[in-house]
Amino acid sequence: MSHPKNTVAIDLAEFKVGWRYIILALVGVATSSAVMPLYGFGAMVVPLEEALGFRRSDLLATITFSSFGAVFSSQLAGMLNRRYGIKPVTLASLIGLPLMFVVMSQVDRIGGSIWVLYALFFLVTFAGVGTLQVTWTQVVNLWFDKNRGLALAMILSGSGVAGLVLPSMVTTAVELWGWRAGFLSMALLPLLITLPLALMWLSGSERRPAAHGPSDAPAELPGVLFPVAVRSWKYWVINSSMVLVAAAIIVMVVNTVPLLQGKGYSALEASQIFGAFGVSLVVGRVMVGYLVDRLWAPGVAFVALATPAVGCFILAAMSDNPLLVVVGVSMIGIGAGAEFDLAAFLVARYFGMRDYARLFGLQMAVISGGICLAPTMAAFLYETFGNYDAVLTVNIVLFMTGSIILLSLGRYPHFEVKH
Repeated sequence: MSHPKNTVAIDLAEFKVGWRYIILALVGVATSSAVMPLYGFGAMVVPLEEALGFRRSDLLATITFSSFGAVFSSQLAGMLNRRYGIKPVTLASLIGLPLMFVVMSQVDRIGGSIWVLYALFFLVTFAGVGTLQVTWTQVVNLWFDKNRGLALAMILSGSGVAGLVLPSMVTTAVELWGWRAGFLSMALLPLLITLPLALMWLSGSERRPAAHGPSDAPAELPGVLFPVAVRSWKYWVINSSMVLVAAAIIVMVVNTVPLLQGKGYSALEASQIFGAFGVSLVVGRVMVGYLVDRLWAPGVAFVALATPAVGCFILAAMSDNPLLVVVGVSMIGIGAGAEFDLAAFLVARYFGMRDYARLFGLQMAVISGGICLAPTMAAFLYETFGNYDAVLTVNIVLFMTGSIILLSLGRYPHFEVKH
């Protein structure tokens, strides 16, 4: 695996060959079993509260069960893809995921307890195991080398697409046909959009283009095997960095609006300011993806992941200036747009593609498990001190520590293609 050349222009050769995999993976991320429950369920909270009598606080806990399920299913995804191949696992999952949403639409008829809903949200990532980011980043990593960072940024923007489309789509379905239609509308997306695209294009996804070498077999791809990689301190430096940063980011995603309200901004003003987060997330994702293809990725990561620390400082010390607050929120969004792109990119660069699926699957499991309790800990700090200053201070430390430790990774290794 060669070091990418430091050219400003984007090499379009890989995009001319692999454009279909960019489209497929972007749609796949947007309709995955990790993204749709997260971005679609918010529009279901009030309808379920009114129709089934669940408490709002109990309903909000469902996302925790979904994240906990991802701890295990992301590892399973890597193992299944390696053993059976990407196509059969993904096609089966694109049928299993819609079926799970159909079952969710009948939650009141299969027990009606909030614990039944929790169980379904825990199982949803297993039903759609082949739709997780492990699959889509593996496809893109196989087809893109010189433009790998940019390609990963493009497909992982699928979560932003879901954030724009799903809430309004689910809300409209619920208003027209009731709460069951909200789950059923989510079932239709992977079935009617992603599945046909996968049937057309997924067959060639594991055939590496000529630039990467002639072999198709996963065992012959350049890189190190799973047991070797997990014994490397560099693998756990990457994982530790991502856990620290992701924990701080999820805390800010959940708490920025109430934090701003506590600083004296109205609910409308706080929501409007938070809109800067979404915009900077997409911009940061594309910018970082472009830069890591041309510069040393840990250096780019240091800047991108330390930037939110400055944003948290602004929110803590300069919140009386609305313009600076927008800048601060935007700086946090840049880090939120970079972390998963960097996670996938760094694993591929430092350990190769030979056992990528299992390595990235374990990484996603570590990150998901590591951030589960972050919102709870932030709530504890808020209740203890009566404001968000302690939360922001801890987040500054997390962002800075997570970014600094990546600088220890050193040069990219060189992997020979095995014939």
